[in-house]
Amino acid sequence: MVLFCADLLCCCCCCSLAVLALVAAVWLFRDLRQISGIHEKHVLVTGCDSGFGLLAARQLDRWGFHVIAACLTEPGASRLRAAASPRLKTLLLNVTDSASVESALERVRSETGERGLWGLVNNAGISVPIGPMEWMQLEDFKKVLDVNLIGLIEVTLKCLPLLKKARGRVVNVASILGRVSLIGGGYCLAKYGVEAFSDSLRRDMMHFGVKVSIIEPGFFKTQITDLSLIEDDLKKRWNNLPAEVRRAYGDSYLQDYIKLQEFSMKILASSDLSKVTSCMQHALSARYPRTRYSAGWDAKFLWIPLSYLPTCISDIFTNNLMPSTKES
Repeated sequence: MVLFCADLLCCCCCCSLAVLALVAAVWLFRDLRQISGIHEKHVLVTGCDSGFGLLAARQLDRWGFHVIAACLTEPGASRLRAAASPRLKTLLLNVTDSASVESALERVRSETGERGLWGLVNNAGISVPIGPMEWMQLEDFKKVLDVNLIGLIEVTLKCLPLLKKARGRVVNVASILGRVSLIGGGYCLAKYGVEAFSDSLRRDMMHFGVKVSIIEPGFFKTQITDLSLIEDDLKKRWNNLPAEVRRAYGDSYLQDYIKLQEFSMKILASSDLSKVTSCMQHALSARYPRTRYSAGWDAKFLWIPLSYLPTCISDIFTNNLMPSTKES
C-alpha cells in the first residue's frame, strides 16, 4: 500500500511538471511571436531628450519603425536627429501645455496619414521635488503631477483616435514606485495614477483592438535619479523649513537622508537602460504584448514582491531605509 501511494505521488509530480513545462513552452512561443509590417508603422515617443526616451527612439528607429520623437528642447531634438536615420522625425512637445500637445498632434496626423498611429510611448517625466511630505508645498505636488500624470493623460486622450484607426498600442512608463511608495512628493502619487489610468484605459480599449502595456522600471541612472538635482532641492527645502520643524527632525537628518539616498542608488541603480527600452520594443512589436513589464533586478526580486506583502511588513522594511528623526 505504501509503495502504491509512493508510485501515485511520483506519477502526479511527473504529470504536474509536464503540464508546467507545456504551459511554459506555449507562453514562450506566444511571447516571441512578432507583428508584421513594422516598416510601415509609426510610433510616437515622448521625453526623448535623454534617458529612456532617447535610447528608445534610437532603438525603435534601428528596428524599422517610423519614430516620431517628442523632445522638450531643440538641442535635445538636434542631438537625436544626428544620431538616428533620416526616417526618424522629431518635434517639440511640452506635455503640460495643451497648445503644445495640439500642435504635436497635428504633426503626428500629418506624418501618419491614413494608417493612423501604431504606438504611443508615454515616457516624459520628472522626479524633483521629492523628499519628506512635510517639506512639500501644494505647488510641488502639482509640478510633478502635471508632467507625470495629467500630461500623460492629455497626450493619450488626444492620440486615441489615431491609435484606434491603427488598432495600435499604448505603452505607459510607470515605476515600481507606483506599487511601493518609498518617497514623499508627487512622484509616487503620479506613478500610482499612471497604473490606475492604464488599467482603466486597457479595459476600455479592448473593444477597439488597442492594447495597453505598463512598464514598471526599478532604479536606473537617468535624470530622474540624478542625485545632484535631488540633493540641491532637498537642501533648499531644509533651509526654508520653520525652525521648529528642523528641530523635530534633528540637525543630522538632512545629511543622513542624503547619505542613505547615495548608498541606495549605488547599490540599486543600473546603468543599463536597454532593460527598459527592450520592454518598450517588445510591447510595440510583439503580437501578444504583456500587460505589465518589470525592468531591473530590483524591480523583479525586491520591490514587486514587497508590494504583495502585508502592509505592516513593507512598512518595517521601508522605514528602515529612512533615517531616524530626533523625536523618534
